[in-house]
Amino acid sequence: MLAALICAGIPRFAEAQEVSSVVVQNPPPAASASSQGNVTNLGNITVVGKLEEARSQIVPALGATAYSVDKQQIAAESRGDNAPFNQILLRAPGVAQDSLSQLHLRGEHANLQYRINDVLLPEGITGFGQELDPRFVDSLQLITGSLPAQYGFRTAGIVDIQTKSGAFSQGGEASLYGGSFNTVRPSFEYGGAQGKLNYFVDGSYEHNGIGIENPTAGSTPIHDNTDQLHAFSYMSYLLSDTSQVSVMLSASHSDFQIPDSPNLAAGTAPGGNVWLPGTFDSTQLNENQTEQNYYVVAAFQKSADDLNYQIAGFGRYSGVKFKPDPAGDLFFNGVASQVQREIYSTGVQGDLSYKLTDTHTLRAGAMVLDETAPTHSTTTVFALDGSNNPTGAPFPVTDNNTTNAQFYGIYLQDEWKVTRKFTLNYGARFDIYASTLKENQLSPRVNAIYQATPATTLHAGYARYFTPPPLESVNTAGVAQFAGTSNAPEVTQNDPVKSERAHYFDVGVTHKITPEWQVGLDGYYKYAKNQLDDGFFGQTLIPSAFNYSQGRIYGAEFTTSYATGGFSTYANFAYSVAQGRNINSAQTLFGAADQAYIQNHWVYLDHDQRETASLGASYVWKQSMGSSTRVYMDALYGSGLRKGQTLPDGSTIPNGAHEPGYWTMNAGIEQDCKIGANRMIKLRLDVVNFTDKVYELRDGSGIGVNAAQFGMRMGFFGSISCEF
Repeated sequence: MLAALICAGIPRFAEAQEVSSVVVQNPPPAASASSQGNVTNLGNITVVGKLEEARSQIVPALGATAYSVDKQQIAAESRGDNAPFNQILLRAPGVAQDSLSQLHLRGEHANLQYRINDVLLPEGITGFGQELDPRFVDSLQLITGSLPAQYGFRTAGIVDIQTKSGAFSQGGEASLYGGSFNTVRPSFEYGGAQGKLNYFVDGSYEHNGIGIENPTAGSTPIHDNTDQLHAFSYMSYLLSDTSQVSVMLSASHSDFQIPDSPNLAAGTAPGGNVWLPGTFDSTQLNENQTEQNYYVVAAFQKSADDLNYQIAGFGRYSGVKFKPDPAGDLFFNGVASQVQREIYSTGVQGDLSYKLTDTHTLRAGAMVLDETAPTHSTTTVFALDGSNNPTGAPFPVTDNNTTNAQFYGIYLQDEWKVTRKFTLNYGARFDIYASTLKENQLSPRVNAIYQATPATTLHAGYARYFTPPPLESVNTAGVAQFAGTSNAPEVTQNDPVKSERAHYFDVGVTHKITPEWQVGLDGYYKYAKNQLDDGFFGQTLIPSAFNYSQGRIYGAEFTTSYATGGFSTYANFAYSVAQGRNINSAQTLFGAADQAYIQNHWVYLDHDQRETASLGASYVWKQSMGSSTRVYMDALYGSGLRKGQTLPDGSTIPNGAHEPGYWTMNAGIEQDCKIGANRMIKLRLDVVNFTDKVYELRDGSGIGVNAAQFGMRMGFFGSISCEF
């Protein structure tokens, strides 16, 4: 309570009332909290607020399941806006934690679509850097279930971010955050308005010693430093009372050391001989990875009577480069691969809504996206003799290629208010994917929403999904050139990765027991042809995609939240089963025994986690002379991701077992106080995993799992911030 004593007697700014960390909304509100709460008779600010409200009605998530979080709720979670972005999403129901910063929603592997101010953010190469920074988030929704027709291609979930705006977030903040694992993170943000121009910028630098999960159970990883730079800016300009243009710019650059494990045994060839004579200390391995992401978005929005529309153009560059330890990787693996993958994305997106009558609102839109993905690799290998032992000096094999893909999507739907209580949202979209394969699909969508009572809402829906493989994860490396070497695959068949086609059903109910307390229950079932998945194969920590010929995923989620005064609490529990059968693409990534088993058996997907839960509580109370204190506690539970199962005869069942279940608990306190007329000081302390739970996310076995990873041990972090 030292911070409370420091601030005692000092008045502070008014604070918004706390609400629960996760709220179920079906359908979501008409506008974000910022646009609704700040639309007052203030000239241009009023216009900006009305345009934001109109934009939210162009592509509402009617009938889907949406979980909303705003900046006040982010502050009430572990590490607040200094947390990695994936930690914010982990507090939503049905989101399972994985290693390398991966998330799995409702039994899906990745397949998340990110939108910023309702504009699609093109995909980047999946790594473990956190490109998005919670600091620029005003509010976000995680939308899942049976999605309306405006959402295509990536459909496991939509992360819809509404950014802070200078119209409503005027002023700035400078912050210094640090603590365990040599963490240091200075950051800043600033927003303002000048006439018709509104702007917001933020930036941060972070260094810490646990950039990637520790491969051992120890508290301090070996060779795991990371340095990360992030910057974001948003600008909007009012052209008139009914139109505006906006521009978003973002840049991130991250360097990672790949953590080492001690006491690794010398690697041996299939024939039994060591790859290299001598010794090598495995704690001295020096593998590194660099990730870069840059994007720009320019949008024009118009709201005129019953017509609202937005047209946006966007471009993005994303790149990952893995650098091996030239000697160490040959010593332990017989292969040393330097791999660089890049992807260049450009596209145009347009969406509109038109209120045809009092009971019918039409919505339509289109998207065109072009992606080019160059891959450059140099792999140092040994030649193998007739006994499968290395012979001669190692030599490099170079493989450079470029893949291109185009994505086209168009949709039309109608929101029909059949009665005052019953709404039907129905339509369809048509998508085309043109790359190594040319595929397309017409996908009907329908959602029904019934307001049974003022406190109870029912919804049910069906969606047909078409999901092309992410171009950046399609492994285009050659196979034949490695024949007779230490990098020769056991299986040489390498069919192209296909688009997934799925039927998805969702039904749910939300009920307000009291105005402060609400509960929700949702169930879903998906059946897929060419179920997409990806994994980490070989040395690099860059994912490669593949298909199961069949997939099935089903589960249920329960949510509850309660908020009154300064107190709020929430709890979420999810049950999920995700399975696939018969790998029918990129077979060269797998061993012959695993492939033969999967061909005739349903197997659990590597990211399948049967039970997932999150809960939290926070309280804000005002003290004498206007000072204020926030305390929080939250927790995450997972029953364990999948791993290989070894039978008594020595054979294995791919993903036949799972890691042990675990709880992690976090707590913190934040004190803020006003100094002078327009400054505020905030002091914060966070304790992560305060029981110092040792838990293993991966043990290095299972389909597409190439290394062990443990969750973060106990850490203490603090920050001091000045708002002005």
